Amino acid sequence: MVSRVVELFKALDLLSRRSGTTIMELAEELDMDRKAVDRLLNLIQDIGIPVAEPEFEGREKVWRVIPEYASKLRKIMVTDLPLTLQEIVALYLLKGEARIGKHTEIQKRADSAFDKIGQLVPPGVFSQLNRINSLFTSSEKFAKDYSGKEKIIDGCTDAMLRKRTCYVRYHSFSSDEIKNFKIDPLCFFENNGGLYLFVNTTSFGEIRTLAVERIQEITPTDLIFESPEDFDPHALLDSAFDIAWDDPIEVKIWVSEDQARYVKERTWAKGQIITDQLDGSIILEMKTSGWWHVKKWVLSFGCEARVLEPEQLRNDVAQELGAAFAAYQQSRSRRKPENGDPHGPRVAAFLGRRSKPS
Repeated sequence: MVSRVVELFKALDLLSRRSGTTIMELAEELDMDRKAVDRLLNLIQDIGIPVAEPEFEGREKVWRVIPEYASKLRKIMVTDLPLTLQEIVALYLLKGEARIGKHTEIQKRADSAFDKIGQLVPPGVFSQLNRINSLFTSSEKFAKDYSGKEKIIDGCTDAMLRKRTCYVRYHSFSSDEIKNFKIDPLCFFENNGGLYLFVNTTSFGEIRTLAVERIQEITPTDLIFESPEDFDPHALLDSAFDIAWDDPIEVKIWVSEDQARYVKERTWAKGQIITDQLDGSIILEMKTSGWWHVKKWVLSFGCEARVLEPEQLRNDVAQELGAAFAAYQQSRSRRKPENGDPHGPRVAAFLGRRSKPS
């Protein structure tokens, strides 16, 4: 959806030039075929933006927005777009979910835009919209703070729209170092209250993920890049267990009856298989990526989940639990409570308890 909006605005920018634009230019700039360009031109006229009859200039037909309207497009006022009341309501509901931009300059821009939208609706309806919006809220828990990162976000956005290769200074979380390298920024995505960027790293020749808050500086170059033909952000997000992309792994995990309902409520991986057991437990089978994230997820269930396959992941989880148990034991031995340690037996039972047979 976002990419379609970007295409629309890029097309409007070309059409509002005094020199106009040709079908060929639109196709090249928007990376579309002729039929897709024709559909986009029809859409532009359908939403009420007047496009003049094309005129021949040389051998090519040139398309333009009529001059009187082109000046308006340079500021693209919302009042020029025929939004329905239902569409405005939908925008307000989406606004309630915008956790990432809260307390930043981005939120101020959004609030300004919604103030202008409020001028479109009939008297009395605006208060009803605010009432509808108050019925939906989102938690800021775990949301990352992007105040002060507006220039970075704007820089990334501009580079993506213009398809410019960039140099970035990036704080690597794993090495705790500032690294400098070259990227082709492809698209943003959100995950658990955080904003991330898919990039093609020209040094490594592969798609990687950057956390926007760790980008210290982004500098565009004059080099123009093309997105990899096989780049599919939706497929990447579907294949990753969290936001880590490793070699795909096939896992089989037993989940207790108490936690089965929670696990069955969500889709953890595309094509997952959940098999109910006679005792109320389930077995979850899925092909995904992100070994560390899957291990962390299984560990979060304690004795309520157990890796059945692959064996190496099963061993990793067991080793982690064993290390945790040893740490508790060591901590307990350092304390000398007068009446004994009431937590020791419970910890041992928790970590040593055998799960129900599947």
